[in-house]
Amino acid sequence: MKTLIAIPCMDYLEADFVDCLTQMLLHHRGEVEVRFLKASLVYDARNQLTKHALEAGGYDFILWLDSDMTFGPDLLDRLLEDMEGRDAVTGLCFGRRPPFKPCIYSDLKVDVQGNTITPSVTPYWDYPRDAVFPVEACGFACLMMRTDVLAAMGIYGGVPFFPVAGLGEDLTFCWRAKKLGVAFYCDSRLKIGHIMRMSVDEDFRDQVLPSGHTDN
Repeated sequence: MKTLIAIPCMDYLEADFVDCLTQMLLHHRGEVEVRFLKASLVYDARNQLTKHALEAGGYDFILWLDSDMTFGPDLLDRLLEDMEGRDAVTGLCFGRRPPFKPCIYSDLKVDVQGNTITPSVTPYWDYPRDAVFPVEACGFACLMMRTDVLAAMGIYGGVPFFPVAGLGEDLTFCWRAKKLGVAFYCDSRLKIGHIMRMSVDEDFRDQVLPSGHTDN
């Protein structure tokens, strides 16, 4: 089986991500190709990576990875195990700003009334711990799917990630894919880190340190 690791990115890569990717590739013994796509619009990068996956052919799976994530060296092997009988599986990822919501969703609805589109999504706050379970939708920071899922999305004219108003490109993809019968899952045993940067100023310091704290 051959896997394409598809990585949309800007003009730099996080060092911790590169280290995780390198260790994962050294750990994995199967056939794999890594492809980066540098673009200022993430949905455009995902659409171009989708086009490559389908036109090049020969891939059984595609692993979407964002370039600001951290993960264990066995990630690819464990996701391949999870894919047995499933369409798409994500690791457990979180947003990097408070309240650090899980990037998995227990509900996703899109109401279309004429030219007005109103989406509604519910984060899966009480998700099962250390288990594989179905979700209504998920982010694409760390998601493996069968390539025939991408092929089925061809009805969207080669741009399945083009976002609808109020939804990101990943949740838009999930909404469209669910209409085709695609099922999404999360493996919460796979703990994925989201690299964040912060500016430490007085306000931040006062929030994170106990009142009156000193080094003495």
